[in-house]
Amino acid sequence: MAAETAVEDDLVDVPDRGGSGARNEPPCCGEGFVRNDADKGARSRFSLVCAFRCAWDGIVYAVRTQRNMKIHLGIAVLAVALGFALRIDGASWAAVILCIAAVFAAECVNTAIESVVDLVSPEYHELARRAKDCGAGAVLVFAIVALVVAAVVFGPRAWALFFG
Repeated sequence: MAAETAVEDDLVDVPDRGGSGARNEPPCCGEGFVRNDADKGARSRFSLVCAFRCAWDGIVYAVRTQRNMKIHLGIAVLAVALGFALRIDGASWAAVILCIAAVFAAECVNTAIESVVDLVSPEYHELARRAKDCGAGAVLVFAIVALVVAAVVFGPRAWALFFG
């Protein structure tokens, strides 16, 4: 079953990915799908499975399209490997995992901000630049803090291994 959506005043067919087909139930994360006032007013249900599928699609989109997310992913793999190699303790694992999650979450939020800004301001605008810069700045803050945590967690163990 295909749904119709307006894209720049042209109607296009959009495949229904997992919708029930019932009138009061929206499709689950279909291409171009956004819950609208009619869906909300009809109190149509959006299942928890659909919500998780949409969230996962957002993460996959960020990893596939954002260069910095790929860099964060590579560094996260390196941090986990280093954690195993240096046999860090439980508290250190918690710190490393929280830092990885925070940087990934910040990058996803930054990707969302950039997408919305591009949607509403296709031409250059100083406020659009500021919004994008602030989103990127938030990711930078988390990444710097993650590096400091990595130095605290891995530094002493690596020092002892190589020089101790």
